[in-house]
Amino acid sequence: MTQVPLKFLDRAVFKPGEVIFREGDAGDRAYVITQGSVEISKQGGEHKIVLEVIGHQAIFGEMALIDDEPRSATAVAMETTQCVVLHYKDLRRKLERSDPFLRALLRIMVRNVRSTNRMLANRPS
Repeated sequence: MTQVPLKFLDRAVFKPGEVIFREGDAGDRAYVITQGSVEISKQGGEHKIVLEVIGHQAIFGEMALIDDEPRSATAVAMETTQCVVLHYKDLRRKLERSDPFLRALLRIMVRNVRSTNRMLANRPS
């Protein structure tokens, strides 16, 4: 498989506290962190539930690209954060050329992660 050098992909820079996307938004891109950190959280009733804080080389926002569902969480830059942007059309093209079994497996895995995130958000504090 040919790897695309990161220098040829789009980049984005987010300021500390900047919302990258919100839970419920449509997803048209995913991100790979090249510098900085991002908090991934979900709304649980009246409380914010932090699912994780991710950093260098972590990918986020990918689930919405795989299953065409709204964003399942909110992503906020914790510090100045630089990311490589993966666009929907590019990932979709790669998925369409991949093994149908692997595509189905990927969708099942995303569904399971979404289900787990919902359970965490609905868990009593």
